[in-house]
Amino acid sequence: MRSIRAAAVGAVTLSLALAATACGGGSSTGGGSSDSPRTLTYWASNQGASIEIDKKVLQPELDKFEKQTGIKVKLEVVPWSDLLNRILTATTSGQGPDVLNIGNTWSASLQATGALLPWDEEKFAAIGGRDRFVDSALGSTGAEGQDPAAVPLYSMAYALYYNKKIFAEAGIPEPPATWDDLVADGKKIKAVGKQVLGAEGANPSENIHHVYVFAKQHGADFFTADGRADFTSDDTVAAVKQYVDLMAKDKVIPPGNAEYAQNQSVSDFAKGNTAMLLWQSASANLTSQGMSEDDYGIAPVPVQSGTPGAGAQVNSMVAGINMAVFENTDNLDGATEFVKFMTSDEEQKILNTAYSSIPPVKAAQEDAAFNSPANAVLKNTLATSAVALPQVADESQFETTVGTAVKELFADAAAGRPVTTDSVKAALEKAQQQMPTK
Repeated sequence: MRSIRAAAVGAVTLSLALAATACGGGSSTGGGSSDSPRTLTYWASNQGASIEIDKKVLQPELDKFEKQTGIKVKLEVVPWSDLLNRILTATTSGQGPDVLNIGNTWSASLQATGALLPWDEEKFAAIGGRDRFVDSALGSTGAEGQDPAAVPLYSMAYALYYNKKIFAEAGIPEPPATWDDLVADGKKIKAVGKQVLGAEGANPSENIHHVYVFAKQHGADFFTADGRADFTSDDTVAAVKQYVDLMAKDKVIPPGNAEYAQNQSVSDFAKGNTAMLLWQSASANLTSQGMSEDDYGIAPVPVQSGTPGAGAQVNSMVAGINMAVFENTDNLDGATEFVKFMTSDEEQKILNTAYSSIPPVKAAQEDAAFNSPANAVLKNTLATSAVALPQVADESQFETTVGTAVKELFADAAAGRPVTTDSVKAALEKAQQQMPTK
């Protein structure tokens, strides 16, 4: 491991202690103890509606890679509720996989542990060059001024998915463009006996994605320019309160969603129980649950006023999955070959089609398969109105502490306890106190 890892141990330990879901360490067959140079271990993130669906998507491609190279890839699909803890445990124990998927928002935090292989120009050249990848995806691969800690694999953006039949029944001619529109539409939707908007209130990562976008819409941020945590400014507090108020005051998020953390809101929408859903590139997930693409529309996430665009009109974080290599792998050549395979033009088309995500590889993104109306919304969002989450070493702690604070605020809302400016600020102050001091 690089020497920087020692400096990050305290931050990593804190993140482990704060993480909402405890779990065991990494695979003993990964990292420095692969069965042979002809074997790789790979932790994939759960992208589909279930782990079994991911295995069905990925295993044929891994078999193809083995046929081409003679290298067998041992696959484990890790649920999002466990993934960050599994990775952090592996960075401290050295007992990790050879190759793994990471949420792109974690890139700088995991980079700071020193456990991940840096992708310098020589290593990028081995997989076809850095210029194969779109700029927005490369912007979420690690701290500015350092070699990336990972390579983009899937790009995503949030969109508003809406049920066409429910909208017609409620007499709503078009999807809401602003949050005021959404709240007003919610009254009409409830009048026809349907729930309005799904959310994963008990999922800290989902909470962070949404409140970060709200913060940007309010002209705020959770970090200062020099990377210090700043969770309690008036605009940040207002942004978090506005999101939680969708349940607490506006009554458009059902109280039961305060307990959702396993994509139940997606299932509710797929079953026609909820009229709207804010989600990352959800089409394949919905299709796998039996919802026809004719049943729903896709629109940009609402903004405060007007339409999405630059500045405060941001309506998504730059979502996506990066692919990283543990630096202590004993099969660096094989791991590099595997990253090259997974980011090849052909595989990018196959995998991103399966997951209804957008290829971060330019040539694949330009393929006709990614020019559907649904993808047009996502591609336009990524190009014009999405921002990367902070690429700072404390980002994963930020996700854990603030995401958990929002979870607790949703629990208050669901229980009928008041959610006030003061209570939101107190929750954010508590979260800030748990962050590493500079």
